[in-house]
Amino acid sequence: MELRIVPMEERHLDQVTALERTCFTDPWTRNMLAEALAGKNTRGIVAESPDGTVVGYAFFTAVLDEGSLDNIAVDPAYRGRGLGRHILSTLLKAYEPHLSLIYLEVRSSNQAAIRLYEHMGFETVGRRRGYYESPREDAILMTKFLSPKAGEQT
Repeated sequence: MELRIVPMEERHLDQVTALERTCFTDPWTRNMLAEALAGKNTRGIVAESPDGTVVGYAFFTAVLDEGSLDNIAVDPAYRGRGLGRHILSTLLKAYEPHLSLIYLEVRSSNQAAIRLYEHMGFETVGRRRGYYESPREDAILMTKFLSPKAGEQT
C-alpha cells in the first residue's frame, strides 16, 4: 500500500483524534489537537492512504533553535513496517538544518519507540519520575544534539 506524508489540516482532525484514542491511554482531545495545529510554532503531518485514511501522524514544535517532538502515533495495523521511522525522518529532514537540538519524552515501557529514537540519533538524557498517568509511569527524556546552525560560531 502506498502512503503519502502530507501537512496536517483541520480535515484530518477527526481521524487523528480517533487514532489518538486508539494509541494512547491518556489521549489528547480534539480541542487539544486543534489548538496544537493552530499553534504558531507547531506543525503536524499525517501519513494517509490513497483513500485519505490517516494511519499515522506527528506534531513537532520549533522555537528559536530548539525542537520538540510533541506526539507521534501509528495505527496498530501499520506498525512494524517502518512508518514511524518514515514520519520521524520526514520531520527531521525538514527541521534539523535549522536547529541545534531536538528533544522528546517517551514512556519508559515503550521500548519500540525508544529503539526507534536511538536509531534516529536520540540519546537518553534524563528521566521524569511518575510523569505519565493511566498508568503512572516514568518518562524517558531523549535529545538529539545537532551541529550548530550554518553560519554560527562554535
